[in-house]
Amino acid sequence: MLCADEPDLVVGLLLLSYPLHPPRKPEQLRTQHFPKLQTPGLFVHGTRDPFGTIEELQTALRLIPAQTKLAPAEGVGHDLGFKGKARPEGLPKMVREQFERFFS
Repeated sequence: MLCADEPDLVVGLLLLSYPLHPPRKPEQLRTQHFPKLQTPGLFVHGTRDPFGTIEELQTALRLIPAQTKLAPAEGVGHDLGFKGKARPEGLPKMVREQFERFFS
């Protein structure tokens, strides 16, 4: 939200598990500031995230006039798989590679 009001604050955003809406409340979208965003953003989002589906996020990203990219994290939820003992082995590498491609 800060970058929507101050577009020169940063050159890019990395958003991990953006909470598009509260779980089970898709009518309460948190996108009011999206049309004002002039900052490019890379969104990493789990395919099982209860705060928004991949399809819902794709639709919401169309509201942002700046360049955006969605990098789905397969099979993980809002915690991107870092809750508990299991760890998503390839996720950090995927995020780094997507980040380097998007912001280069």
